[in-house]
Amino acid sequence: MNKNPYEVLGVARDASDADIKKAYHKLVMKYHPDKNPGDKTAEEKFKEVNNAFDILKDPQKRAAYDRFGDAAFAGGNGASAGAGGFGGNPFGNGSFHFNGGDMGGMEDILREAMRGFGFAGGGFGEGAPRQQRGRDLLDEVVIDLKDAFFGTTHTVKFSSNVKCEKCYGHGTADGKPAKPCPTCGGSGYVHTRQGFFAVETPCPDCQGLGKKIDKKCSACDGTGTVNKQRTLDVKIPAGIMDGARLRMAGMGEAAPNGGESGDFYIDVHIKPNKTFERVGNDLLMHQDLDFATLALGGEIEIETLDDKKLSVKIPSGTQVGEKLRVRGHGMPNGRGGFGDLYIEIGITIPKKLTEKQKKALSEFAGIKNEKKGWF
Repeated sequence: MNKNPYEVLGVARDASDADIKKAYHKLVMKYHPDKNPGDKTAEEKFKEVNNAFDILKDPQKRAAYDRFGDAAFAGGNGASAGAGGFGGNPFGNGSFHFNGGDMGGMEDILREAMRGFGFAGGGFGEGAPRQQRGRDLLDEVVIDLKDAFFGTTHTVKFSSNVKCEKCYGHGTADGKPAKPCPTCGGSGYVHTRQGFFAVETPCPDCQGLGKKIDKKCSACDGTGTVNKQRTLDVKIPAGIMDGARLRMAGMGEAAPNGGESGDFYIDVHIKPNKTFERVGNDLLMHQDLDFATLALGGEIEIETLDDKKLSVKIPSGTQVGEKLRVRGHGMPNGRGGFGDLYIEIGITIPKKLTEKQKKALSEFAGIKNEKKGWF
């Protein structure tokens, strides 16, 4: 049985999307396998958090859970069942799991409910066979802030079902599309009467596919898919935000008998940087200066996130805590421009002073006291 997704994420049932996403990011970073190598408990928690978020981030799945509970996802609809997901984890490191099943959300729940009452097609495409869709796949990656600045490529290696090359996904020995099932006429369902009601049930001969394969493909045994090791290069664009989800349409798991393939998703998380803090598309850094530079002004050299040397003018009378703005040296904004860089000013206090320095400071302090309010 799936755990209550609200309890897993620690949010209330009326929590906003922003609160759910915030709770998810906090927990997924806490239990990520990279931070807890070899910790089976953390691995299970990580899977539970992902499964819970998979339900609550989707309005249809969330509505289905709120109404039907775990029954809404019985048989593989929605998030993974149990810690192992759908048929186990093909990556083996706990960071990859299946996302979605062959039902597709609230629309399919309504369709199946209406079929039980004898409404052919359930009001969603009458007479059409139910075509199974391949499962969506989800991976997560943690990158450096510099990778987020320049953009990078994340290579994923995993195993999943792919379209059979011998039969082109049709499941037939000759590689041609299967003929319509003679029992149901290609609809995938047969009708029987129970008193005043006409009940529609999946065709027993084709199991609801609407197709009848006389001679199966020897490579895939008529399923149209085979399990294969895959390598996928995912391009992470420059300027990507922490928590962003990328989608590669049709790159998920192949569906049986020529159905539509699922999608591949990747959630991107960004490590904190020791020098720069990101605020939207802007960057913030801290720089300590000596008293003389703050009082008299001057010029300093800093190193930007993209490893460039930059000269910055310090106005005379700059105060501690003041932020100096350097335009166009923040993060890429995705529209061809950049955010800004802010330098937060601090001060360095020398621990040892020479006699000459002490004398100069004493003289300065005396002048300051003579001119009240000057400093």
